[in-house]
Amino acid sequence: MMKYKGYFGQVAYDDEAKLFHGEVVGLKDIITFQGTTVKELEQAFRDSIDDYISWCKKRKEKPEKTFSGNLRLRMSPELHANLALEAAKLGVSLNEFINEKLHK
Repeated sequence: MMKYKGYFGQVAYDDEAKLFHGEVVGLKDIITFQGTTVKELEQAFRDSIDDYISWCKKRKEKPEKTFSGNLRLRMSPELHANLALEAAKLGVSLNEFINEKLHK
């Protein structure tokens, strides 16, 4: 993974074309980049992010950010209730309880 200004890029290598190509992950917008060397790839990644931010600024839009820390999670009502009851028994919020479980 590549990281720049809070954005993350995932890279693959195309053996046939002899180039690296990547895409910024975690966004609805599509941001891609490519290069034939690691140095070229890194520069293309940074340029693509900077172009995206500039494009959003020109449109007076806030650039989308990756991995905000908010996650919508669907579960059965029974599991939701069980987790909420366990959290209440421990005297912590449901959010704190789930975070602790995920860290383990």
